[in-house]
Amino acid sequence: MKKTAFNQFHIEAEGKMVEFAGYEMPVEFSGIKNEHITVRENVGVFDVSHMGEFWVKGPNAAGLVQKITTNDINKLTPGQAQYSCFPNGKGGIVDDLLVYYYEPEKYMLVVNAANIDKDWEWVVSQNDVGAELENASDKISQLAIQGPKATEVLQKLTTVDLKGVSYYTFVVGELAGVKDVIISATGYTGSGGFELYMHNGDAAKVYEAIFEAGEEFGIKPIGLGARDTLRLEMGYCLYGNDIDDTTSPIEAGLGWITKFNDQNPFIDKDLLLMQKTEGVNRKLRGFELLDRGIPRKGYEIVDHEGVNIGEVTSGTQSPMLNKGIGMGYIDREYATFGTEIFVKVRNKILKAKIVKIPFVSLQ
Repeated sequence: MKKTAFNQFHIEAEGKMVEFAGYEMPVEFSGIKNEHITVRENVGVFDVSHMGEFWVKGPNAAGLVQKITTNDINKLTPGQAQYSCFPNGKGGIVDDLLVYYYEPEKYMLVVNAANIDKDWEWVVSQNDVGAELENASDKISQLAIQGPKATEVLQKLTTVDLKGVSYYTFVVGELAGVKDVIISATGYTGSGGFELYMHNGDAAKVYEAIFEAGEEFGIKPIGLGARDTLRLEMGYCLYGNDIDDTTSPIEAGLGWITKFNDQNPFIDKDLLLMQKTEGVNRKLRGFELLDRGIPRKGYEIVDHEGVNIGEVTSGTQSPMLNKGIGMGYIDREYATFGTEIFVKVRNKILKAKIVKIPFVSLQ
């Protein structure tokens, strides 16, 4: 198993370590619910160094990124980030990703840990324009500092005005005495905060400084378990669960990152436009259990007569709502908000209803 630059810190903090995407990663420290509430109310730190980073450079960089992603990079100015996905040429999704417009002729693509090799092969295979590519995944460490106190913690460590770094923008600056840190106002929790990218050799210094700066705010390390419950409360898709090579962005409710204008000639554009125009047979929807229980991936969704109408793709007990929540693909005639559905949980059939996401409001 690979180890991130923060591995020793996780062991010292008595993290419960597991194998994830080829890395030894902490699934929890003080307990998933405790960590979840820490991020919602204070501040927590996630090691997300297992994520992949690809540089796309040169005069043809924009042409390649525009071709292989569904969102419209023409809308970006340097210093902006964008959520997008790679269509796979068959109506499915290779991966979802973040596109960073670093500077003219230079983009960084941040991809999911489990898909680094697959994504790299895909990007290389589609590079018929001679863009300069670099897989920097093993050279870069990444931390996510998330929660309402994240800005106060990090502001102690940098002269960059963090309140001026708006959502889905980023700056490159000095933090904790380390130069050239990418400070990005992004995250996977819905609770605000930043994601930091740095060279592996600087990782320990940055980590120690963040925990020292955050001590007065009760800062804690957070594992993969709470990362999953936090993202699910927000209705954020997880690749391999809610989206994959067999799901289209239109089915997955990702039409908002699929831009069909004349300046955006991406892979599968015509097929996905047809889906958007004519509709799809199933839709990814959020649901809340009305009966007590916890939905899990793979559980069957049925109608009041017990006929299959879908399948759960993600599910958990919401720490903020104290009820079972989930997402799943539902036959479109049952996908209207407020519709009563049923989830087979082991030997029980539990009542649920279709709801809008996010599940929790964090104003």
